[in-house]
Amino acid sequence: MWIAYWAAAGSLTALFLVAGVTKLLRSRTALKTAGMGYVDDFTDAQVKLIGAAEIAGAAGLILPMLSGIAMGLSPVAGFSLAALMAGAVITHARRGEPFLVPLVLAVGSVAAAVLGLLLLG
Repeated sequence: MWIAYWAAAGSLTALFLVAGVTKLLRSRTALKTAGMGYVDDFTDAQVKLIGAAEIAGAAGLILPMLSGIAMGLSPVAGFSLAALMAGAVITHARRGEPFLVPLVLAVGSVAAAVLGLLLLG
């Protein structure tokens, strides 16, 4: 089960780190030009906060399990990322945009959280 957890958590961490860093480093205009039209619904600060939440969640998926310190935080991070992606699904669906990617990330985040709980159990 450790292998399944690390496969899920590692993949999700890489994806959320890239997404979060992109939102932190690029302007809303640059993000919109890159195809992220949803940024029109948010302020600059909100987009940066979403990026920071993605980075914090990515770190939370792996660092507690890797260090053996406060390992219960990894499932919390997984469920938190799933909640964030649920918001993304709603936002994209409301705008009539494709929402498969955030839906898959939400399901993967729940899977990682459940695997983490099973490992701690």
